Amino acid sequence: MGNVEPQDSKSGNSIRFPLSFSFAMGAVAGVVTLVVSAGGLKHGLRWDLGGIAFGIAFIASLLISSLLVMGHKENPAYLSEGSGVNRKSSDRLAAARAKSEEAAKAAAADNEAGTGKNDDGGPSAR
Repeated sequence: MGNVEPQDSKSGNSIRFPLSFSFAMGAVAGVVTLVVSAGGLKHGLRWDLGGIAFGIAFIASLLISSLLVMGHKENPAYLSEGSGVNRKSSDRLAAARAKSEEAAKAAAADNEAGTGKNDDGGPSAR
């Protein structure tokens, strides 16, 4: 159920995209920090700061992109069956709408037939 990996690598839940995106973000952050921390290319490059910036950017962007990918996961079909918490609200709202339309049609038919009642249930003025 929750621990089944997708078989299709092109699936929206694949880990390949978040990893490549995070690597690219980390590489950009590392190179920028590498050059900027040294004050340009005249001085020696600060590999230690570049590596730290790469690691922080890689982990942060991997966390965020993975959470966004997991948020898009579709629910299994069996969760929409049953009643209560697992019931789909779209079905419940459609049933309520159909019931109110039937009640409105029945009230209109009663008024046309002259049953002697108003919409509020009181006697009519006829």
